[in-house]
Amino acid sequence: MANVVVVGAQWGDEGKGKVVDRYGERAAWVVRYQGGNNAGHTLVVAGKKTVLHLVPSGILHPSVRCAIGNGVVVDPKILLEELELLSAQGVEVEGRILVSLGAHLILPYHKRLDLARERFRGVDKIGTTGRGIGPAYEDKIARRGVRVADLYDRDRFGGLVSQRLAELNAILVANGDPAYAAHEAEAMLDEYVAYGERLQKYVGNVGLTLDRAMKDGKSILFEGAQGTLLDVDHGTYPFVTSSNTVAGNAATGAGLGPKAIQHVVGITKAYTTRVGSGPFPTELEDEVGEKLRAVGDEFGATTGRPRRCGWLDFVALRYAVRVSGIDSVALTKLDVLSGFSELLVCTAYELDGERIETFPDNVHDLQRVKPVYESMEGFGDVRGATSVADLPKAARVYLDRIARELDVRITLVSVGPGRGEDLEAFDPFRG
Repeated sequence: MANVVVVGAQWGDEGKGKVVDRYGERAAWVVRYQGGNNAGHTLVVAGKKTVLHLVPSGILHPSVRCAIGNGVVVDPKILLEELELLSAQGVEVEGRILVSLGAHLILPYHKRLDLARERFRGVDKIGTTGRGIGPAYEDKIARRGVRVADLYDRDRFGGLVSQRLAELNAILVANGDPAYAAHEAEAMLDEYVAYGERLQKYVGNVGLTLDRAMKDGKSILFEGAQGTLLDVDHGTYPFVTSSNTVAGNAATGAGLGPKAIQHVVGITKAYTTRVGSGPFPTELEDEVGEKLRAVGDEFGATTGRPRRCGWLDFVALRYAVRVSGIDSVALTKLDVLSGFSELLVCTAYELDGERIETFPDNVHDLQRVKPVYESMEGFGDVRGATSVADLPKAARVYLDRIARELDVRITLVSVGPGRGEDLEAFDPFRG
């Protein structure tokens, strides 16, 4: 059985949670390796909707254990609330969740700084969720971050916070926010040390535990957050998230070597969406875009923001296949396209009168490109199909075109939001 990475192949919101839920029971461990509670993975089981932000989506399978790796930034308050919610729903969490001691913490000042900076940017807003993800990663890279392990040494924790606030207060004031008073800093320490006590039974050495599991022949499913085109190095910078979302970061963010990854499944919708600012070549600002948004329920699971919608973009997807090393594709929300008499797919861009078929390295060029479309026949209802062969011919032609354009196999096709409304072509854990 292979170790598999599930990674978003677009700008996030591709339906990774649904796919991880489908594959989760085949693995011994499901591991989050980057991002924070800016992620929102939606699962629909027996008509009941569950949105997870930090806990890996495999938690709904009783036999699966879940880990939050060192590459994740953790808001302990949010994590505890999520664990309590799952417990209230009858999901057993104790003994099934392991949080890395090396994961960095999101603290209240990270969220305040995030929102203050976004207000200061004005028209140049990035579109941050305001949950402190970026500032927490910034502190990590600047070697001034606070990690889960620091919750268990109050003196060290207090020293790190006081050092950071001495610098941060000036920044907050410059961005129109009040400075932290001494009593507020002390209250923060009390609050977060208490969170640490509650989390202690879940904390451990994730990398070592996963390495031992692999040596025992157990499979791991790595669950990515956001999408490849939001990667801080390879995405549409600066309109990106603050971590590496590409599949290669699964090993780094979990404390393992690159040989731990044996298969990468890229998740893409049957069309394209994006939340927040940044270039989007195939965006539809017309009634078709509105229809995709309405039928696809395209509103952020974390923020509630309406998603921008557009046609499928092969140029962007080919790029994602390259930088994330995608072996196969799981296609979600095929059912949303049911009823369209005509579908358009973007096969190339036009830039300054020249046709290009590769994703521009320069985001400013991407903002100027015009999509080159080809028309494809639409199809009727696909819900209720039990195999790919059951789909309308035009739908199968659409799938074949995707596989051919991306030079990958299609492993899974989702034809509805619920658990089980998927058509599986092959099992990536078995090849």
